[in-house]
Amino acid sequence: DLGLDITKLSARRFQTVPNSRTLYLEVNLENGALFVKEKIDREKICKQTIPCLLHLEAFLENPLELFRVEIEVMDINDNPPSFPETDISVEISESAIPGTRFPVENAFDPDVGTNALSTYAITNNNYFYLDVQTQSDGTKFAELVLEKPLDREQQAVHRYVLTAVDGGLPQRTGTALLVVKVLDSNDNAPTFDESVYTVNLRENSPVGTLVIQLNASDVDEGLNGEIVYSFSSHNTPRIKDLFNIDARTGRIEVASEVDYEESNTHQINVQAKDLGANAVPAHCKVLVKLVDVNDNTPEIGFSTVTESVSEQDAPGTVIALFSVSDRDSGENGQMSCEILGDVPFKLKSSFKNYYTIVTDGLLDRENTDSYTITVVAKDKGQPSLATSKSIKVHVSDENDNAPRFTQAFYDVYVTENNVPGAFIHAVSALDPDIGQNALITYSILECDIQGMSVDTYVSINQDTGYLYALRSFDYEQLKEFSFMVQAKDSGPVELFSNATVNVIIVDQNDNAPSVIAPIGKNGTAKEHLPRSAEPGYLVTRIVAMDADDGENARLSYSILRGNEMGMFRMDWRTGELRTARRISPKRDPQGFYDLLIEVRDHGQPPLSSSASVSVILVDSVVEGRSGDRGSASKAKETSLDLTLILIIALGSVSFIFLLAMIVLAVRCQKDKKLNLYTCLLAGDCCLCCGSCCSRQSRGRKQKKLSKSDIMLVQSTNVTTGVGPVGQVPVEESGVGSVGGGFGSHHHQNQNSYCYQVCLTPESAKTDLMFLKPCSPSRSNDADHTNPCGAIVTGYSDQQPDIISNGSILSSEVREQII
Repeated sequence: DLGLDITKLSARRFQTVPNSRTLYLEVNLENGALFVKEKIDREKICKQTIPCLLHLEAFLENPLELFRVEIEVMDINDNPPSFPETDISVEISESAIPGTRFPVENAFDPDVGTNALSTYAITNNNYFYLDVQTQSDGTKFAELVLEKPLDREQQAVHRYVLTAVDGGLPQRTGTALLVVKVLDSNDNAPTFDESVYTVNLRENSPVGTLVIQLNASDVDEGLNGEIVYSFSSHNTPRIKDLFNIDARTGRIEVASEVDYEESNTHQINVQAKDLGANAVPAHCKVLVKLVDVNDNTPEIGFSTVTESVSEQDAPGTVIALFSVSDRDSGENGQMSCEILGDVPFKLKSSFKNYYTIVTDGLLDRENTDSYTITVVAKDKGQPSLATSKSIKVHVSDENDNAPRFTQAFYDVYVTENNVPGAFIHAVSALDPDIGQNALITYSILECDIQGMSVDTYVSINQDTGYLYALRSFDYEQLKEFSFMVQAKDSGPVELFSNATVNVIIVDQNDNAPSVIAPIGKNGTAKEHLPRSAEPGYLVTRIVAMDADDGENARLSYSILRGNEMGMFRMDWRTGELRTARRISPKRDPQGFYDLLIEVRDHGQPPLSSSASVSVILVDSVVEGRSGDRGSASKAKETSLDLTLILIIALGSVSFIFLLAMIVLAVRCQKDKKLNLYTCLLAGDCCLCCGSCCSRQSRGRKQKKLSKSDIMLVQSTNVTTGVGPVGQVPVEESGVGSVGGGFGSHHHQNQNSYCYQVCLTPESAKTDLMFLKPCSPSRSNDADHTNPCGAIVTGYSDQQPDIISNGSILSSEVREQII
């Protein structure tokens, strides 16, 4: 009947709007049949209202369609007429003339139409007959009409059976015993001015409000002319509840609340009867018309509400469907609706008294994650009445915001000689989304630092953004480097942002000064001082270097011992050794002075080196120099044979070393093609150091293993305890003594080491697995694109420390490993 496809009723969510009357009906979504769900009692639902209609309001979604179906409940003759009492008494004066009418108690039949009360009947007799009349509202009432005069002396009481018959098929009847009592006569009956009175009354009038003042007259005198007013038996019980009548004055007042929405008119049947004997009552009708008052607020009923809407939904998305109603009439029942507040929603009228709430623009959950929508319905009465209802709609999140770092650039200061695996800084990014869309993971973008992957220098915790140093940094080798970190969310379409981390190595005082001049033999430099030297004579100048920087490299010079006689003074800034006085044969009988010079830096704690200088007193400068030449020539002759032997030995060692390097390079080239993890699974934890060991540093002296020579490779294996092992070549070289270190207690050696370690991330533990010397690996490709930056300086030597499981190994264990 509605022109719908039955197969799509379930898919389009066919629904009925619930109300008190639609509980009796239901729609079968499989065949579209409208069927009775519960037994329908028309009299209970509609009482006397004709027609009796059930309103079924239904709607479908996608797209939204509304339908209004009216179902008329047809009456059946299931109720017989009934009288309010089984015995009905009527008193009639014997002086009543034929044709006098006497009202009889009405019977009530809850059925309507043809099934309602149709007529009345009375037992056949010679004195009375029934005149059945129809009122304006269609109800039937009977009047007993006298056909011939009564004689009380002959028969004082007449009994008849009064029957009420309805019009149904088959007919149903109800009976009562009609008792007619014949009274002595009262000749004149009261009379009303009018037979029908019409009165207008505002609904909700207070109790006691005057409806009408009735006045009936009787020309008799005494008790026969004194009138008493009352409601006639024709009135319904509801009339007696709503109104009162004063028996003496005929004043009708409001007895309880009169409601226009219940019934807009009331008919009151009033009788006036004198107090005389055999009084004959007079009757009139009072028609009370109620005037509507705006006493009902509009009603709002939501049929469907969407709990959440996506922030990416287009404008016009339906949020809710609701209806409004007002029981008042006229302008009092005319309504208008609006949404309160400045919210991105609007109303659309989709059907009579039906509205939809739709979005009025794009939503942004990051600005507002939920809205309380308040709908106000207002009628046009005076004064106007309004009602409101609120719904709450949540805005669901979409991944429309990329993570943002708190800083675009991070400057991280790390003191050199740090413990590998130590925490150095934390980067942080924020994402205004929620849930998976705001779950951030951190990573380091691949780049090269000094020809090596940034992953061998630092690592990052992907959940917290904590940065860890994977190796011990050396300020003398690498002053600064930079790399990029990335923050990525976990939304369906991943969004990300980058930030630059600049790691600045902070210098430590880890290099002692190195004395490079004057040059001497057997650890002692010899200088000649003429006996005729004046005070302030420059004996020599101590020259020293420190591989550190800043205050750690600022040097001061002093004489530790050998100057007990106060012969010399030392300039602590320049290292110049000068005479403090003239040479006296008495005070200086010996021919030489053995001085111990200390060179100290200004680091914290300070480091120092010492140099031995032997000052020999000579008669003249020329004598001292000639003595040197003679001794030098003798030394040259005696050492000639030893030099030749050393040259031959060095050549042999160099040849063997070169041959070994060629063999090692060929082997390492093959090992590069092997998968490192294959070797690990085979149980071989000692892998060849690929790129490092293929190139040997030439011309460098051996040095001891230092902390910076150890680089960590992360291990991710938790089950077996054996993590992935990587080969990372690390190189280290220092600033050696110019011309050889004289008198320095800090030996300078150079070498590089290949090693292999297993590191559990963030555990600060390192398992040393393989260590052997090798040459440094450098990348000189200037055209290679590299997001990392590094500042590299010279190399410095230091006593090596081997880190294992977060602690420094003892010298004995270190020797066993090497």
